[in-house]
Amino acid sequence: MMKINVIQSQENIGEQYIFEFVTSANDLDVIVDQYSIQGDITVKGYIVNTGNAFKISGSIDLLKHFQCDRCLENFTHKQEFSFSEEYKRVDEIVLDSDEMIGFSGDDIDISDLVREVILLSQPLNNICSSDCRGLCIKCGANLNKKDCGCDRHIMDPRLAALQKLFNKN
Repeated sequence: MMKINVIQSQENIGEQYIFEFVTSANDLDVIVDQYSIQGDITVKGYIVNTGNAFKISGSIDLLKHFQCDRCLENFTHKQEFSFSEEYKRVDEIVLDSDEMIGFSGDDIDISDLVREVILLSQPLNNICSSDCRGLCIKCGANLNKKDCGCDRHIMDPRLAALQKLFNKN
Protein backbone atom coordinates (compact mmCIF):
# COMPACT_ATOMS: atom_id res chain seq x y z
CA MET A 1 0.00 0.00 0.00
CA MET A 2 1.09 3.49 -0.75
CA LYS A 3 -0.41 5.69 1.93
CA ILE A 4 0.38 9.37 2.27
CA ASN A 5 -0.25 10.91 5.68
CA VAL A 6 -2.05 14.27 5.40
CA ILE A 7 -1.71 15.49 9.00
CA GLN A 8 1.36 17.66 8.38
CA SER A 9 0.07 19.12 5.09
CA GLN A 10 -3.34 19.70 6.65
CA GLU A 11 -1.83 22.21 9.05
CA ASN A 12 0.32 24.06 6.46
CA ILE A 13 -1.69 25.23 3.49
CA GLY A 14 0.40 25.69 0.34
CA GLU A 15 3.50 23.81 1.47
CA GLN A 16 4.77 20.83 -0.53
CA TYR A 17 5.59 17.57 1.18
CA ILE A 18 7.63 15.06 -0.81
CA PHE A 19 6.94 11.33 -0.82
CA GLU A 20 8.55 8.30 -2.46
CA PHE A 21 7.42 4.68 -2.66
CA VAL A 22 9.08 1.61 -4.13
CA THR A 23 6.74 -1.26 -4.96
CA SER A 24 6.38 -4.17 -7.37
CA ALA A 25 3.97 -5.18 -10.13
CA ASN A 26 2.63 -7.97 -7.89
CA ASP A 27 1.85 -5.57 -5.06
CA LEU A 28 -0.05 -3.27 -7.45
CA ASP A 29 -1.70 -6.15 -9.33
CA VAL A 30 -0.54 -4.96 -12.76
CA ILE A 31 0.20 -8.43 -14.13
CA VAL A 32 -0.87 -8.74 -17.78
CA ASP A 33 -0.15 -11.22 -20.57
CA GLN A 34 1.18 -8.77 -23.20
CA TYR A 35 4.17 -7.49 -21.18
CA SER A 36 5.83 -7.70 -17.79
CA ILE A 37 7.22 -5.10 -15.44
CA GLN A 38 10.70 -5.99 -14.30
CA GLY A 39 12.19 -4.88 -11.04
CA ASP A 40 10.78 -2.18 -8.85
CA ILE A 41 8.21 0.48 -9.62
CA THR A 42 9.26 3.84 -8.18
CA VAL A 43 6.63 6.45 -7.35
CA LYS A 44 7.86 9.95 -6.45
CA GLY A 45 5.88 13.08 -5.91
CA TYR A 46 4.52 15.66 -3.54
CA ILE A 47 1.32 16.54 -1.72
CA VAL A 48 0.00 20.09 -1.27
CA ASN A 49 -2.96 21.26 0.76
CA THR A 50 -4.61 23.80 -1.54
CA GLY A 51 -7.08 24.85 1.15
CA ASN A 52 -9.90 23.22 -0.81
CA ALA A 53 -8.36 19.79 -1.39
CA PHE A 54 -5.13 17.80 -1.23
CA LYS A 55 -3.36 17.84 -4.59
CA ILE A 56 -1.04 14.90 -5.23
CA SER A 57 1.34 15.06 -8.19
CA GLY A 58 4.28 12.96 -9.20
CA SER A 59 5.84 10.43 -11.54
CA ILE A 60 6.04 6.66 -11.90
CA ASP A 61 9.23 4.97 -13.20
CA LEU A 62 9.39 1.34 -14.31
CA LEU A 63 11.05 -1.10 -16.73
CA LYS A 64 8.67 -2.77 -19.19
CA HIS A 65 9.74 -6.04 -20.80
CA PHE A 66 7.83 -7.16 -23.90
CA GLN A 67 7.99 -8.91 -27.25
CA CYS A 68 7.70 -6.53 -30.20
CA ASP A 69 4.48 -7.11 -32.14
CA ARG A 70 6.25 -6.44 -35.46
CA CYS A 71 9.67 -8.13 -35.27
CA LEU A 72 9.02 -10.56 -32.36
CA GLU A 73 12.28 -9.59 -30.60
CA ASN A 74 12.36 -9.16 -26.81
CA PHE A 75 12.91 -5.64 -25.50
CA THR A 76 13.06 -3.77 -22.22
CA HIS A 77 12.13 -0.08 -22.19
CA LYS A 78 12.23 2.41 -19.35
CA GLN A 79 8.88 4.15 -18.96
CA GLU A 80 7.95 7.25 -17.00
CA PHE A 81 4.41 8.45 -16.40
CA SER A 82 3.23 11.56 -14.61
CA PHE A 83 0.07 11.92 -12.57
CA SER A 84 -1.87 14.60 -10.76
CA GLU A 85 -5.04 14.14 -8.75
CA GLU A 86 -7.00 16.01 -6.12
CA TYR A 87 -8.43 14.34 -3.04
CA LYS A 88 -11.02 15.68 -0.63
CA ARG A 89 -12.34 14.31 2.63
CA VAL A 90 -15.48 12.25 2.07
CA ASP A 91 -17.55 14.42 4.42
CA GLU A 92 -16.56 17.58 2.45
CA ILE A 93 -17.49 16.33 -1.03
CA VAL A 94 -20.62 17.87 -2.54
CA LEU A 95 -22.43 15.17 -4.50
CA ASP A 96 -22.68 15.61 -8.29
CA SER A 97 -20.54 18.77 -8.25
CA ASP A 98 -17.10 17.58 -7.13
CA GLU A 99 -14.97 15.47 -9.44
CA MET A 100 -12.42 14.86 -6.71
CA ILE A 101 -11.65 11.51 -5.15
CA GLY A 102 -12.78 11.10 -1.58
CA PHE A 103 -10.80 9.75 1.35
CA SER A 104 -11.35 9.37 5.07
CA GLY A 105 -8.98 9.32 7.99
CA ASP A 106 -5.45 10.70 8.02
CA ASP A 107 -4.06 8.76 5.05
CA ILE A 108 -4.59 8.87 1.29
CA ASP A 109 -3.93 5.55 -0.44
CA ILE A 110 -2.66 6.21 -3.99
CA SER A 111 -2.27 2.52 -4.97
CA ASP A 112 -5.39 2.59 -7.18
CA LEU A 113 -4.25 5.82 -8.84
CA VAL A 114 -0.80 4.39 -9.63
CA ARG A 115 -2.27 1.11 -10.96
CA GLU A 116 -4.71 3.04 -13.16
CA VAL A 117 -1.99 5.31 -14.58
CA ILE A 118 0.27 2.36 -15.44
CA LEU A 119 -2.45 0.29 -17.10
CA LEU A 120 -4.09 3.14 -19.02
CA SER A 121 -0.79 4.56 -20.25
CA GLN A 122 0.28 1.41 -22.05
CA PRO A 123 0.01 1.52 -25.86
CA LEU A 124 -2.28 -0.94 -27.64
CA ASN A 125 0.67 -2.39 -29.57
CA ASN A 126 4.07 -3.25 -28.09
CA ILE A 127 6.54 -1.94 -30.66
CA CYS A 128 10.31 -1.78 -30.09
CA SER A 129 10.70 1.49 -32.05
CA SER A 130 8.60 3.64 -34.37
CA ASP A 131 10.75 2.63 -37.35
CA CYS A 132 10.59 -1.14 -36.71
CA ARG A 133 10.39 -2.88 -40.09
CA GLY A 134 9.00 -6.16 -38.75
CA LEU A 135 9.29 -9.56 -40.42
CA CYS A 136 9.37 -10.47 -44.12
CA ILE A 137 5.98 -11.81 -45.18
CA LYS A 138 7.65 -14.34 -47.50
CA CYS A 139 10.56 -15.85 -45.54
CA GLY A 140 10.05 -14.51 -41.98
CA ALA A 141 13.45 -12.77 -41.71
CA ASN A 142 13.77 -9.86 -39.27
CA LEU A 143 14.02 -6.84 -41.59
CA ASN A 144 15.64 -4.74 -38.85
CA LYS A 145 18.75 -6.95 -39.01
CA LYS A 146 19.07 -7.48 -42.78
CA ASP A 147 17.12 -7.18 -45.98
CA CYS A 148 16.31 -10.70 -47.19
CA GLY A 149 15.83 -9.76 -50.86
CA CYS A 150 12.37 -11.31 -51.17
CA ASP A 151 9.80 -9.69 -53.45
CA ARG A 152 7.30 -8.46 -50.86
CA HIS A 153 5.08 -6.64 -53.32
CA ILE A 154 1.47 -7.68 -52.87
CA MET A 155 -0.92 -7.06 -55.72
CA ASP A 156 -4.28 -5.65 -54.75
CA PRO A 157 -6.72 -8.45 -55.75
CA ARG A 158 -9.14 -5.85 -57.13
CA LEU A 159 -6.52 -4.91 -59.73
CA ALA A 160 -5.55 -8.50 -60.70
CA ALA A 161 -7.67 -8.42 -63.89
CA LEU A 162 -5.99 -5.19 -64.96
CA GLN A 163 -2.56 -6.78 -64.38
CA LYS A 164 -3.51 -9.64 -66.72
CA LEU A 165 -4.22 -7.08 -69.49
CA PHE A 166 -0.75 -5.55 -69.01
CA ASN A 167 0.92 -8.97 -69.09
CA LYS A 168 -0.72 -9.82 -72.46
CA ASN A 169 0.86 -6.79 -74.12
